[in-house]
Amino acid sequence: MRSHLASLGRSPVPAGPGPAARAQPGVSVDAAALAALEVAARDFHFLPRQPVHSVLAGRHASRVRGRGLTFEEVRDYLPGDDIRSMDWRVTARTGKPHVRVYSEEKDRPVLLLVDQRINMFFGSRRAMKSVVAAEAAALAAWRVLSEGDRVGGLVFGDSECTELAPRRSRQAVEHLLGEIARHNQSLRADAPARRGAGQLNAALERASRLARHDHLVIVISDFDGHDAATRDLMLSMSARNDLLTMLVYDPFLLELPDSGHLVVSDGELQVELGFGHAATRKGIAEFVDAQSRNLLGWHRAIGVPLLPLSAAEETPLQLRRLLGQALPQGQGTLRARQGGRS
Repeated sequence: MRSHLASLGRSPVPAGPGPAARAQPGVSVDAAALAALEVAARDFHFLPRQPVHSVLAGRHASRVRGRGLTFEEVRDYLPGDDIRSMDWRVTARTGKPHVRVYSEEKDRPVLLLVDQRINMFFGSRRAMKSVVAAEAAALAAWRVLSEGDRVGGLVFGDSECTELAPRRSRQAVEHLLGEIARHNQSLRADAPARRGAGQLNAALERASRLARHDHLVIVISDFDGHDAATRDLMLSMSARNDLLTMLVYDPFLLELPDSGHLVVSDGELQVELGFGHAATRKGIAEFVDAQSRNLLGWHRAIGVPLLPLSAAEETPLQLRRLLGQALPQGQGTLRARQGGRS
């Protein structure tokens, strides 16, 4: 059964800008603002030069039997070694076959899945979740490019998904940021379009076809509408690629007030929930906790790291804190840091 976190907002919720409108800080972003994040894309790594067992390894060092980029050592020949790696001088000198072992630099394209559905158009403090997702994607794109790798993306809204294959150029990054900004600025609280809960899985299916093997796939979303198919799609991709989730959340539902109200919508109908009733607060808290446990549970089960990104904090600082060093498998979870999500 699909799990929904309905589109949330405090009444009245300001309408977002249209595609041609000027970006409002915290509510929407434009391509120029995302391009300006290039200077902040530092002190964190998605593709560190690490052993192959590193969960976040992208361009990684691996021991290979053959010709590579960096000489590592000479060792005894083992059955199955490529004879082209034979070190004939050492073999002649010792009377025993020896091979030369190299460290090979592997290029790993990065594919960013950026959620810009209406459920992301919520924020109680610094910024909308949709803005945080856009910022995180821009920071990731600039960082990947600075390390010499290719980057592309799938930017999806409630009814549209834009696909950009990984490329290694500033023009490619700028094109990607332009598409993210276009999707972001189309979000409005009064948008007539129905919620696209199935778009998350649709984007994952397209990503699976695009990232056939040896990619780093980064999913930036609040995971509204995730279900068993979401888990299966991510499990399948993780068998052939490295996979990383950035869970964008707003802390509002973790710290419910004793008064006021919340407007909940499924895209067609709206209902107003009053926080003055203890039963209402308890019901919301239990719902959020159950959804968080479920999401975290299957991420752990399939071995995909889940990193929390709060809409109440500056995005660059969070990425530096979370990715300043490689994370052990299964760590960097939301519950360990915040205790839930919204």
